Amino acid sequence: MARASTTSDVFNAVAEPRRREILSYLAGMERPVGEIVAALGLEQPSVSKHLRVLRDVGLVRMRCQGRQKLYRTNAEAIRPLHEWAATFERYWQHQLNRVKERAESIARQSSTDHRLPPPGSSPAGPTQTNPPRPNAKEKS
Repeated sequence: MARASTTSDVFNAVAEPRRREILSYLAGMERPVGEIVAALGLEQPSVSKHLRVLRDVGLVRMRCQGRQKLYRTNAEAIRPLHEWAATFERYWQHQLNRVKERAESIARQSSTDHRLPPPGSSPAGPTQTNPPRPNAKEKS
């Protein structure tokens, strides 16, 4: 089966890690191409190509302000990605609840566990340390 073009839908477009990185960067606010290039450390032609793909599938919008092109995310187009990912939220929430329950169980057990002495002590009392031994050069 032939692989779908990266410009065919939002899922294929975000399969590229650099595009996800650009989307994440644009999530906060509208930004010019030069700022995206500088912030992400990518080459300008590469950023422009990625922005073109993201724009073609509708994930970002562009507007011109003088000679500058400003890009921002299109929340409405990102919705299908969010809805798809939300199908797995129940699984992750279940896993997070299990981690929380386990951590709480360990915390309860350690607060009621009196079998271990506090650090620096032993059942026989405080530990004694031997005085340092002089080395061979100091014996003279």
